[in-house]
Amino acid sequence: MALISTSTYEPPRLLTNGHLQTILPALFRTVNDVQYDREKIDTDDGDFLDLDWTKMNSCRLVIISHGLEGSASKNYIRGMAKAMNDAGWDALAWNYRSCGGEPNRLPRAYHSGATEDLDAVVRHALKLGHYSQIALVGFSLGGNLTLKFIGEKGSRLDSRVVAAVVISVPLDLASSSRRISNSKIYNERFLSSLCKKIRAKAAQFPHEIDGEKLSRVKTLWEFDDTYTAPMHGFKNAEDYYRRCSSKFFLKTIAVPTLIVNALNDPFLPKECFPFNDIQPLKNVWFETPKYGGHIGFMRKGGGYWSESRTAEFLTQWMSNA
Repeated sequence: MALISTSTYEPPRLLTNGHLQTILPALFRTVNDVQYDREKIDTDDGDFLDLDWTKMNSCRLVIISHGLEGSASKNYIRGMAKAMNDAGWDALAWNYRSCGGEPNRLPRAYHSGATEDLDAVVRHALKLGHYSQIALVGFSLGGNLTLKFIGEKGSRLDSRVVAAVVISVPLDLASSSRRISNSKIYNERFLSSLCKKIRAKAAQFPHEIDGEKLSRVKTLWEFDDTYTAPMHGFKNAEDYYRRCSSKFFLKTIAVPTLIVNALNDPFLPKECFPFNDIQPLKNVWFETPKYGGHIGFMRKGGGYWSESRTAEFLTQWMSNA
């Protein structure tokens, strides 16, 4: 629908470095006054998902999907839930398999294209019968998941799901994985958490998962090639990235959708900015602030622009729905 290059985002003075904009909120942000009510739902394959709710007795719901090795407890998720509560929405922040504080039941885990789990969460919310309008919000991996989900559904998406906002999205998974793998700080941070979970899974499922291969895994790409891909039915990392990259699902999106990727995001190379592919799409807006980092967007004067921008976009389209 539109390429938005003149974004309203203004960073704090002297805070324009993409790495600092990424790291500082992750390390130092705290969000108070968010009290979740947890619900556990079963999946069709015999596993479970943990859902964390903050309710305002609203007929509108936002479903929030976190990033790689995140959870509903991360401050960027809590901040978005609080911002949407303040705007009068109920919020549901769901945890991917093994991300809610307890291991899941099956050898498999989660990945960037596991839309069956987001589908289970959306179907559960719809079955409650409380919500006339539902919006989807996703960060990073969760943004990729959200775009793939609504793109797969296309015109078959339930009419009560009326809009989406995704932030800091690796639209091209292969190039983003390569970028992260080449960064000592980011690569080691993700690998530390991912490898810890694989060790636990290998102990729980020794015949399905070979923990000995971990010694050869040095990068995120190698982790996906060794574990993520084969655990979830892909030939290798390249096949996984190709089949799950959300940029291939944008054409069939049928609801108003805002993608926000900062030009200085250290996780996103040029392949994650497919301007020419997005420009002709009638339901997708692509906003590319000059600054913001990865899930940063600290705002000049305080607060987080990503949250106010999300509320603004969704409120606009909910009013028009």
